[in-house]
Amino acid sequence: MENIIKRARKEKKLSQDELAKLCGVSRQTINEIENNKYDPSLVLAFQLAQNLSLTVDQLFSFEGGGSK
Repeated sequence: MENIIKRARKEKKLSQDELAKLCGVSRQTINEIENNKYDPSLVLAFQLAQNLSLTVDQLFSFEGGGSK
């Protein structure tokens, strides 16, 4: 799953630490999500989207090989 969290966070002039505090997670968690090393829970995905003034669909894209 790809995301634009880093770009959106920088546009909002937020540090990883500031975004982490808004979402109730660690800075390391934000870093791992931004670097596609960790996929957030659904709740965290919605928190990230809300704090970045985006929808989950805008923030994340899924390029899976599953059936449609």
